[in-house]
Amino acid sequence: MTSAFQGSLLDLTDETAPRPLDGMRRTRLAHGAWIDVLPGWMPGADALFERLLTTVPWRAESRRMYDRVVDVPRLLAFYKEGETLPDPVLDEARAALNAHYAAELGEPFVTAGLCLYRDGRDSVSWHGDRHGRGATQDTMVAILSVGEPRPLLLRPRSGGPTLRRELGHGDLIVMGGSCQRTWEHAIPKSTRPAGPRISIQFRPHNVR
Repeated sequence: MTSAFQGSLLDLTDETAPRPLDGMRRTRLAHGAWIDVLPGWMPGADALFERLLTTVPWRAESRRMYDRVVDVPRLLAFYKEGETLPDPVLDEARAALNAHYAAELGEPFVTAGLCLYRDGRDSVSWHGDRHGRGATQDTMVAILSVGEPRPLLLRPRSGGPTLRRELGHGDLIVMGGSCQRTWEHAIPKSTRPAGPRISIQFRPHNVR
């Protein structure tokens, strides 16, 4: 069951292409990490959410935790390098990110992972994208959020204050530098009513 989605009154537009990335604002973090944030990057984000909700082949997963198997508290989809993305707007988004970060990243974003948070009970625990090269090398992960806003929390692995960014309705965050190795991020559960949200994570080759 997915909670009812309530669109944003600020997203009443016929535009469909992502806006320029010139307004991106970078925050330098400790240990060589940084984040870029651009609110409202994707016009028509609410319509994109509705399309992805109904067209993506969402799947439920379970994982072993110690001595038992538990359900992953969100629905998932993953598009490998070379696979067709579920909406042409996502191709445009990835192309825009590749053009903007080409010199700094030195390689393109090639995969797309999607997560559907159905309500406040869905979440992702503290982690870094350290499967593959993210465990040993600086890299980037770009996350486009559509649907209802949810807080993304970030904290240094070595301890320190937690940062909070509310993301939804077409907001973009890019985590770069050493962020996946030296910081962790999470989407916490919420005891307050929370509508559904989809995050689209663009990653380079062998970063997961």
